[in-house]
Amino acid sequence: MNIEKMVEIGLLFEQYKNLLTDKQREIVSLYYEEDYSLGEISENLNVSRQGVYDTLKRSEKILKDYEEKLNLVAKFQEQEKNVRNIQDKIVDIKQNLLQNRVCANLIPRLENIEDICREMLK
Repeated sequence: MNIEKMVEIGLLFEQYKNLLTDKQREIVSLYYEEDYSLGEISENLNVSRQGVYDTLKRSEKILKDYEEKLNLVAKFQEQEKNVRNIQDKIVDIKQNLLQNRVCANLIPRLENIEDICREMLK
């Protein structure tokens, strides 16, 4: 299976899984999170292999449709990128401040902002 697709569906599933039916959620979870094959899922759920395949493809389409309309994953990724950028800039400022003893009292404030950024990324 294509790693990029696994990551994409994994992100979409994490964001939108509660919008799927219980059966769809279970099949997607077994396939993408637990790495079960279509045959293994079919056996475990007493559903035909074709039924598992159809449910999986339908669920993937539903997840992609939700993202196309809501863009929650894209927005989250953009926010994560921005927070990491802020963290990098704080580290640079702290290093510059350490060179200047007069401004060293600003470091605890910057560290507080840095902690907030870390919390946002959890």
